[in-house]
Parts: sequence; C-alpha cells; structure tokens
Amino acid sequence: MEAILTDCVQNSLRHFMYRNAIFICERLCAEFPSETNMQLLADCYLHNNQSYAAYHILKGMQMAQSRYLFALSCFQLDLLKESEAALCPANEPGAEIPNGAAGHYLLGLIYRYTDRRKSAVHHFKQALSVDPLMWAAYEELCVLGAAEEATAVFGEAAALCIQKQYLSHGSASQSLNMPNEDRSTVSARNFGPGPDDASPRQLKHMQGNNLRDIPGNYHGAASVQPSNGGSSNISFYNTPSPMVSQLSGVAPPPLCRNAQPNGPNPSILSADNSPRSTVNSTIQAPRRKFVDEGKLRKISGRLFSDSGPRRSTRLSGDAGANTNVSATMVVGNGTSNSSKYLGGSKLSSIAFRAVTVRKGQSWTNESIDEGIRNETFDDSRSNTTLTTSSSSHSGDTRFLEQEGATIPISAGIMNGSRVISGASEIMGLLRTLGEGYRLSCMYRCQEALDVYLKLPQKHYNTGWVLSQVGKAYFELVDYLEADWAFSLARQASPYSLEGMDMYSTVLYHLKEDMKLSYLAQELISTDRLAPQSWCAMGNCYSLQKDHETALRNFQRSVQLNPTFAYAHTLCGHEYVALEDFENGIKSYQSALRVDARHYNSWYGLGMIYLRQEKYEFSEHHFRMAFQINPCSSVIMCYLGTALHALKRNDEALVIMEKAILADKKNPLPLYQKANILVSLENFDEALQVLEELKEYIPSESSVFALMGNIYKRRNMHEKAMLHFGLALDLKPPATDVAAIKSAIEKLHVPDELEEGL
Repeated sequence: MEAILTDCVQNSLRHFMYRNAIFICERLCAEFPSETNMQLLADCYLHNNQSYAAYHILKGMQMAQSRYLFALSCFQLDLLKESEAALCPANEPGAEIPNGAAGHYLLGLIYRYTDRRKSAVHHFKQALSVDPLMWAAYEELCVLGAAEEATAVFGEAAALCIQKQYLSHGSASQSLNMPNEDRSTVSARNFGPGPDDASPRQLKHMQGNNLRDIPGNYHGAASVQPSNGGSSNISFYNTPSPMVSQLSGVAPPPLCRNAQPNGPNPSILSADNSPRSTVNSTIQAPRRKFVDEGKLRKISGRLFSDSGPRRSTRLSGDAGANTNVSATMVVGNGTSNSSKYLGGSKLSSIAFRAVTVRKGQSWTNESIDEGIRNETFDDSRSNTTLTTSSSSHSGDTRFLEQEGATIPISAGIMNGSRVISGASEIMGLLRTLGEGYRLSCMYRCQEALDVYLKLPQKHYNTGWVLSQVGKAYFELVDYLEADWAFSLARQASPYSLEGMDMYSTVLYHLKEDMKLSYLAQELISTDRLAPQSWCAMGNCYSLQKDHETALRNFQRSVQLNPTFAYAHTLCGHEYVALEDFENGIKSYQSALRVDARHYNSWYGLGMIYLRQEKYEFSEHHFRMAFQINPCSSVIMCYLGTALHALKRNDEALVIMEKAILADKKNPLPLYQKANILVSLENFDEALQVLEELKEYIPSESSVFALMGNIYKRRNMHEKAMLHFGLALDLKPPATDVAAIKSAIEKLHVPDELEEGL
C-alpha cells in the first residue's frame, strides 16, 4: 500500500496534478507516518507554491533532505536566518551541506542577500566544483564580479567531473549525490523546486509577508495556475490595471503567437530530470538604465543650470522629431541607420534562421566585423560539435571508453565513450556562453559580442543569447542594434520575459511610443505578476511624462519582487523627475542593498548630489560607478563635471579626454571639456573644441550660447551678438532663453562690473 501511494504521488507530480498529489500524500502520511513521507508531502506543497505549509511540516526535522526543503521554504518566505540555520546547524559546525551543489547554491544566495559577499562567492564556487553544470552559480559569480574565466571553470577538470558522475558507479542515480537514508529524495530531486523556482503567485498566500521572490521558471509548475487563482491574485495589489485605450489603439496579440508548433514546450517536464534542473535559473538584476543625462543644455555649465536629469545617454536623446539631430547621429557610424534597422543590421548576418538544417549543409556568418570562418554543422548528430582541448583523459575513463562500457541513463543505454564526448562538448558550449556572460557583467560589451558570435547558430538564435546581445548593444548605447536583437529574442521566445525590462528602456530611448505600448500590453497579457511587465508599463507612462503613474507601476514591480534591483532604480529615476530627491536617494540605496554592483544607482545618486551641489558626495558616487563600469563615456563625463565643480580642473580634463576616446560619437564630453577650458581662460582651445562640436550637433543652442559667452569675454561684441542670436533662433528652453537675453543685455558691461552687479 505504501509503495502504491508513493508512486501515485510521484506520478501526480510528474503530471502537475498538485492538488491530487497533496491529497494522496496526506493519506500516505496518515497511514505510514515517517519523516520521508513528510518530506514528500512538503515537496507537494512547495510545488503548489505553498511554502508556508512546507515550513510547518518540516520544522524540527533532521534528515539532510528535510533540512534542505525546510531551508528552501524559509528562503521563499524571506526567513533567511532560519534558512541558514537549517543548512548550517550551529551545534554541528562541520556538518555537510545537504543536497550537494543545490545546497551550496541556496546558501550562496542567502549570504548574498545578507551582504556577506565572500561567503556567497565561496559557496557558489563550491556548487560549481560539485556540479560543473550548475550554470546559475556561475551567473551569480558574474553578477558579483567574482567569476573566473570560463575556460578555467568549464575546462577539462569540469568535464572529468561530469564523466565521473555518470561513469563511476555505472548508474545515473548514484551520480546525483542522493542521500542513502532518504527514499523520497527521488521525488525531491526530480521534481522538487529549487531556490529559483519561487513564483510571485505565492504572494497571495503570504498574508503580508515580504517574500524574497526569486525570478525564474518553475519548470512548468508555475505555468499551471490554480483553479481559484483568477481575480484574487490581482486584487491583492492596489495598482490599477491599465486600460488598452490609455496606451495604444493596437490590441495585444494572442500569447505566444510566434511559437513554433514543434518548438520547446516549457510546460513539459521529463520524469528523469536531474537535480541540476531544479536550480538552473538565475537572479537577474538588470542594471542598464541611466538617469537621464539630459540635453546638452541641461547640464551644468557656467551659463546654464542643470534642469532635471532623465535616463538618456545622449545629449540629443530627447530632441526627438523636434530637432534635426537624428538617430543616425546617436549611433554615429557615418551611415544611415534607417537601412540598418530595416535589414542592414550587423545582426542581419546572423538573422533569425530556420532551425532545420539539412545534413551536411553549411552556413556562413557573412563577414561579421573581422569575419568568422565558415563552419559546417550536421544536425544528424545529437550533440553540438565544439572545439575542445585535446588533452588526454584519466586512465579509468580511457579504460571505459576502450571497453565500450555502457550505463543506464533515463531508461536507455549510453555508451561510456558517448558520455566522455558529450561532457567535453557541453563544457565547450558553456565555455563560450560563460565567457560572453562574464565579459558582459564586466561591461566589456564589444568583447562579449565577439564571443557570442562564436556560438553555433542553433544556440545563437535562442532567446537567452539574443537578449544578452541586446543588453550588450544597450550598454554600448547602440539602441537601434539593441532593438533589433531584442526583437529577434521576442521571435525566438515570445513567452520569455528575459531582458524585456531592458527592451522597454531601449524603446524609451528611441521614443518608440507605439512599440513600447504594444510591448507593455504583450508582457502584461503574458504574465501580469512578473516585475519585467510592470517595468515596461512604467517606461510607457514615463515616456508620456506621466511620472506619477510610472512611479506606481515601478513600485508594483518592486512589490512583486523586492530583489529586482532594476525596479528600485527606475523608482529612483521617477522620484528625481518629480524632484523628490529624498525618496529618490532611498530608492537608489535599496537597489544597492540588493546588488552593490548596480552601477546605475551609484550614478543616480551622483546625479542627485550634483544637482544639490554636494560635489564631494557626487564625485564619490560617480567614481564608484566608474569603478564598476570603466567603459562608460557618460559616467566619465559626469565624474569630470564633478571634479570641475571641485576646482580640480587638471583631473577633470584628463577624465574628459578619456570620455571622448571611449565614445567618439558622444558630444557631451566635448562640451564639458570646452566649459573647463573656458574656466581656465583658454579661450582659443575652447573655441576650437566648440567649432568641432558644431559639426556633430548643429542645432544645439547651448553650443552657440557658450561661444557667444567666450566672444563676450574677449570683447568681440559683434560675434558674441551673432552667436547669442543663433542660440535664440534654435528655440532653447525658457530658462536658457532668460539666461541668453540677460547675457545680451550685459553685453557691453565689463566682466568685473558684471560680477559686482
């Protein structure tokens, strides 16, 4: 009877029939009360997003698997101290972490969220050493800025570790570090949710608890909504649902309209999933959005005051259709970007291809940058062919290969030599993916793009990779290419929300209000309980200058997932737009508590202090942002602005030169360099810089106003009047108009007398 009930429970879990599994498992526990059966019941509740039930069932139990499941339920309930105590009992300091790699990964998350970075890094590395396929741990290391090169992590030693897991005992079950005393572990391993599997839907059960929700797929579980989940889920939140008429006349399309009929189905879970599959998603804290650096005329300067930063990373970012500073100038590659956007993109050479390739058919990356050699891929092979090291394997592995040893895996037979070759190929693939992701987290974005181009087409054309490509282009301030990459990601995975918050930011910068409105509606219809959906909605309202509504949407995103650093940062941007600097500072600090390397928040704090004329604080925060992202021309420019305000002009000029070299298409550092030269009374060089700047942005009034100010100080009144007049003709903002008219009125007043007035 016990065996029949246990099998029924596990079969119900396999088919996502969680209510049935809970009912049958309660009968099992009533008839045969034991800790292993209680583990199985807790597992059922965890699958059904009822962490609090698992918490009460498992509290006080001592078996390794019970401790792991209890720690997991505590983590999802935001009880981090209890979760840590379950994994590392105080009375057993040398106790082994339960559940191997998954246990180390969970402990690493706990340490990360309790601001113990060194311990977090240690346990993420331990998770990788136990299981080299624990990709989520490597992602966390990259986010923390502590990842080693992918060639070292996913090298020969990792391949040998995988081989030993499958070959050492001749069976797959013994390679998964299964505790011998716990027979319910089979269920927990194959179907037990990992720390990344918490769903926002748990919030309706939390009774006000602050759930530390981890974004990620539930491996099919979250896609099956409870029958009573309907409107009660939504009424928990006080943010009103947006009306279609408020945003766009275009109705949202059906969910997953582009899904391939034969494509992967995320709701299907194989019964033989390994424990690695239970913890394979990551905590993504997108951190790619600037507070608006604003127009050139809105930055400091001797003549004009700063009048409210927003997110744009280009001086002409919000000039839009009202100026002749086109999107071509934003990218600034000397060619028309409209043709690139419609099909001449750098990405078009790796455009979204059909997945099916005939046997032996070759494909070519058509002269991408330096050019990638042609490669031939044979789809008849079950594994992707990748270049791996040719070093020899250990003696026992070589023996198994020669003897043709076979092992049972997933009810089939796998030859020992196939395990060896498969492990090497998997490691080769992870080396490429890992190195690209590591470089991206270090903001070496062009290098990351070059690495991703080395991937086979079948992997490059997946939603995750294309999203990473889009993020890299976003960091390079190449918004047209980022739009292209993200749109391909949407085609590849229309059901995935990976990177969609950042995609909405790209559309915000491009001022594509219709596309942004359409995207926001699509995301809300896909998953209205995902933080990315509400970030897109908030950006939509922010683009319409409705900052209060935008703020409410971003706050809802924070409510759905308090560990989503990007949402905190976006709240800060909206507070700054509303000139509520106190709450803006709090929001940025909240983002930094979640992710100390979220450089956008350091940058946002620097902008606030710069506007408040707290230049020492401003310089500190800009420098922190610069240490995290040393490739950003915009951060360097504002760091130089803060140094100039502190009268450290030599340092400011050095950093401005670096900013100019970092992005020659960005006119902002040129203007600030001219400002610094004017303050040093180096007028000739300043005029030379401004003449060069006129070629980049011929319709920017502040350039002509600064030139007029220089000519005035050199007593060249006719030229000064000419440039002041040109500045007024370009219709500057009202505050700038007043400043220019004041300068004209005092044109013949000597500087010494003007300072005394």
